[in-house]
Amino acid sequence: MKQVTIQGIAGCFHETAAHRFFDRDEIEVIECDTFAVLFDRLAADPALLGVAAIENTIAGSLLQNLELLRQSNLKIIGEEKIRISHVLCALPGESLDTIEEVRSHPIALMQCGDFLKKLPAARIVERDDTAGSAREIQQGGLRHTAAICGADAAAMYGLEILAPAIETNRHNFTRFLVLADESQAEVDTAQANKASFLFTLPHTQGSLSKILTVLSFYDINLTKIQSMPIIGREWEYRFYIDVTFDNYTRYRQSVEAVRPLTSDFTILGEYRECPNPEI
Repeated sequence: MKQVTIQGIAGCFHETAAHRFFDRDEIEVIECDTFAVLFDRLAADPALLGVAAIENTIAGSLLQNLELLRQSNLKIIGEEKIRISHVLCALPGESLDTIEEVRSHPIALMQCGDFLKKLPAARIVERDDTAGSAREIQQGGLRHTAAICGADAAAMYGLEILAPAIETNRHNFTRFLVLADESQAEVDTAQANKASFLFTLPHTQGSLSKILTVLSFYDINLTKIQSMPIIGREWEYRFYIDVTFDNYTRYRQSVEAVRPLTSDFTILGEYRECPNPEI
């Protein structure tokens, strides 16, 4: 049985992503309070796998996780994309009129801002986790208190859904990376059509433009580019790039053409792209 570390507790979106990616395999989910703890667990046991959110279509990139990935010996072996749909839930017998407090993660609260305006008398309380908010209500028997979380978490902790699909924007998707120790990461070249890598560039005119020109020449599609400042090296940046391709050989040729133009070039993973979920 595969052991998969996630950030969060049972019922959270990370667990949903893990089960969807490993849908044909039985897995044991290992809960971690923070992403830093997740990466520490993966570093301590090379046999473990991990699932970590890396970007959201509304909140943007999780820069902390990009940096944790850079500092690790992990490789990306896959990805999962899920639509984030929030519900308002509470103990059986509650209704919208009885709710005096709403708990959830700050990002979830932000994503449901328009709905929360309909509950002006309710106190908004930020918590560390969406599913954790639901568990707190169940374990504490908290009356007049609601959680914003996923429908899976509401069902897991025996709460009734008072309002479904309360997110302001339905185009709310999160992309999760599936991670493995580099000793366990095997690339299926017949299936791989996406890659992630990072590099630094000299602080010279046109350095990034040259990289993009090479990728274009080899018919490589740039799907994401993220820059982060390099601490201690003023006005120099590290670039994280995602690309997709139809021909693995052409992709590898592009890598070899790009590598001499960069410093610290690292392939973070070569894997199969996950299609976008339906709304």
